Amino acid sequence: MKVLLIENSCTNPYFNLAAEEYLLKHFDEDVFMLWRNEPAVIVGKNQNTLSEINLDYVREHSIPVVRRLTGGGAVFHDLGNLNFTFIFSDEAKSFNNFRKFTEPIIALLNSLSIAAEFSGRNDLTINDKKFSGNAQCNYKSKVMHHGTLLFSSDIVDLSKALTPKSSKFEGKAVKSVSSRVTNISEHLTEPMDILEFKSMLMNYMYKHYRGSIFYEFTKEDLDNIKKLQDEKYSTWAWNFGSSPKYNFENTLKYSGGNVEVALQVEKGIIVNIKIFGDFFGKADISELEEMLTGAEHSEQALLEALRQTDVGEYLAGITAEELIHGLI
Repeated sequence: MKVLLIENSCTNPYFNLAAEEYLLKHFDEDVFMLWRNEPAVIVGKNQNTLSEINLDYVREHSIPVVRRLTGGGAVFHDLGNLNFTFIFSDEAKSFNNFRKFTEPIIALLNSLSIAAEFSGRNDLTINDKKFSGNAQCNYKSKVMHHGTLLFSSDIVDLSKALTPKSSKFEGKAVKSVSSRVTNISEHLTEPMDILEFKSMLMNYMYKHYRGSIFYEFTKEDLDNIKKLQDEKYSTWAWNFGSSPKYNFENTLKYSGGNVEVALQVEKGIIVNIKIFGDFFGKADISELEEMLTGAEHSEQALLEALRQTDVGEYLAGITAEELIHGLI
């Protein structure tokens, strides 16, 4: 079985998610790719991004948030995590067959005396602790299956980046369930680093799929992937605006009084907003609500919407920055 084997050395999460889509939609050959991301939060296609992440932590540490093509839950990537992608053309017969694609990985780990096994709907575990989550999508006659392999990942960062600071959201998106996790490196009898493991896994796939060939991205490939990265995967519209319809509620306590806010958001746009509370203000609060209606539910867009407004005229003692912090 001929498979193109791609050892992608780029660690830019926007590029790597774009590379997957490019390979899926523009290559006729079957593909297996290994890649790593610098610290990033990767959310499922159908998730409400803001309800999945600890926005304060992500901002403080400048962690990119990127939406992928597949469903499932939000995951944290760092350089201690190895990602793998299969893109196979088989009339979509392999869709939802998670075992098929993970069997070679389990076999390699078993050969290293690691008791890895398939568990539940789409996980791989060692001693009942998760080290790999998997997801799939279908495009025409192809299936793209990708997964994580926690090798020496920072588990603490993982939990902090994916824990929302409060339950302010209501909507269709299902929040990810935290699982007990483990790193592959903890179970090795002989130490190796993640790059050694990456090479070992790639060589294993070369032997597993007879007739496979190694492939490197051409300049044309790189240009096309970069274009897709810039136009889609690094944009607010894709990573946040594609979130499903949701409601957002929050109560803010300031020196000027208590402020209750309720937002309805569709495709990342505020379609309705109500502001209540025991605050004082010279101007009618409905004017402020009107200014925010139609804006993107993002800090930058809200700041721009109120750029020429004295919020204190509507909410005495509160600045625009303080109000917006409570709206996100």
